[in-house]
Amino acid sequence: MNQLELSEQEIIRRQSLEQMRQMGIDPYPAALYPVDAHSAEIKENFSDSEDAPRHVCVAGRIMGRRIMGKASFMELQDADGRIQVYISRDDLCPTENKDMYNVVFKKLLDIGDFVGVRGYVFRTQTGEISIHAQELTVLGKSLRPLPIVKVKDGVTYDAFDDPELRYRRRYVDLVVNDGVKDIFIKRTRVYNSMRSYFNSHGYMEVETPILQSIPGGAAARPFITHHNALDIPLYLRIADELYLKRLIVGGFDGVYEFSKNFRNEGMDRTHNPEFTCMEIYVAYKDYNWMMDFTERMLEKICLDVNGTTEVKVGDNTISFKAPYPRVTMRQAILEHTGFDIEGKSEDELRHAAREMGIDVDETMGKGKLIDEIFGEKCEGLYIQPTFITDYPIEMSPLTKRHRDNSELTERFELMVNGKELANAYSELNDPIDQYERFVEQMRLAEKGDDEAMIIDKDFIRALEYGMPPTSGMGIGMDRLVMLMTGQTTIQEVLLFPQMRPEKTVQRDKPEAYAAIGVPQEWVAPLQKAGFTTVGQLAGANPGKLFQDLCGINKKFKLELKNPTPDQIKEWIAAVEK
Repeated sequence: MNQLELSEQEIIRRQSLEQMRQMGIDPYPAALYPVDAHSAEIKENFSDSEDAPRHVCVAGRIMGRRIMGKASFMELQDADGRIQVYISRDDLCPTENKDMYNVVFKKLLDIGDFVGVRGYVFRTQTGEISIHAQELTVLGKSLRPLPIVKVKDGVTYDAFDDPELRYRRRYVDLVVNDGVKDIFIKRTRVYNSMRSYFNSHGYMEVETPILQSIPGGAAARPFITHHNALDIPLYLRIADELYLKRLIVGGFDGVYEFSKNFRNEGMDRTHNPEFTCMEIYVAYKDYNWMMDFTERMLEKICLDVNGTTEVKVGDNTISFKAPYPRVTMRQAILEHTGFDIEGKSEDELRHAAREMGIDVDETMGKGKLIDEIFGEKCEGLYIQPTFITDYPIEMSPLTKRHRDNSELTERFELMVNGKELANAYSELNDPIDQYERFVEQMRLAEKGDDEAMIIDKDFIRALEYGMPPTSGMGIGMDRLVMLMTGQTTIQEVLLFPQMRPEKTVQRDKPEAYAAIGVPQEWVAPLQKAGFTTVGQLAGANPGKLFQDLCGINKKFKLELKNPTPDQIKEWIAAVEK
């Protein structure tokens, strides 16, 4: 890397790295370091009454130092938290050679470096449980300085809180911001709790393809790729529903999958193009059973993760204590808009939506129009967990017709905090009805609906072999984790959310500078001075640029022959011609 592209801190750290190597210290050793204790456990198990001090071997990042002559304190951060380390020069360096303390610890180590410490646990005079270091090992040199967040009297200074930087550099966010790691620990607990709930009922976890020849199981716009060997287009999975139902056809009583799905759609506070969905299918069940199953599952997860059935999300306190209210789609729209969707034609629905101020167009069929009305006027009002049931048939091409009303389907969506959390059906297992529903979807596609489903003939063939009555349910895991951790944006619960590419500074090549008379060795200093393109030299102050270039030459010890003021004037004039 060009030295002029580095900050002063980065240059100093690289110099320290080289000095360590000259001292015979490998700043990136390959050997195993025998860690046998962690910060939280050390503090939890410490006892002042022990006859002999406990000896430990710990490792982590240096997150703070207080150097006081022959003795110092260091704050060490490991995977569990932080612990103070007391370092005495003579204990660390019992021989005549004091370089490990005087040179390495005091001068060459920096905040962010990884070190190993052997020593014994004790309590300081101020009452803080600490480690008295007897040996210090360098385990990894940090070449970039961490942003140091300071808290004094409850006030945070120099916070690393820019969302753009936090999400893009999650590795830094996890190191310096308290509580971020806890979100992702809870995320794993959510998965573990749900998995144990399913396993306890005897259902089996499976895996299905991510690359699919037909994107099925949901109404969504897919990502498209190409398989070179087969010379065919393939689609990233938008849902795993159709494959899981094939397994029910094959004889499994219950299967589930935590699937990575991909939808080529918008990004906002609750949507990411890559997301995790859990789908489960159980034979011989219906959507009424699935509602009972789902509310018991969510109550268990909330207890497992938070120790209570209530969570605080923004200004709302949400209770996952079962049971949850059950409201039909018709009742919900009628209650909140005064409009009854039953028996209405496509034109009547479109007119009503426009009267409500909802933006709709001619490509939308009855299902999508009803979905828009509910989404705009009803969905956000359901804060406490509520099952919205009995969707019109046009909205649910994979759902069994309602046993009491053939215009409806046996479907529910679980609304929590104003958003859909789960979607479930009494699954359609009539192959003839399913084929007709797919044909209707193709009609919508021809009208311009780019989210309409494609006919999956192999899935129809599977149904023709026979599928037992089945209930299926899908739940958005990212949204569930948001709820269980009290977060209001999906980016907070994704370790690496999708981001726009980083903006890069435009830089002209040396040939462009050579064309106006700039020697190659002065291109990098010019760009360091802020003139990353030749065009930026137009209108530059030649006197100031001369001083800046001479200053860069001296500061970075480039040992170049400084250009004359007249030469700089000639560069600028050549650009301005």
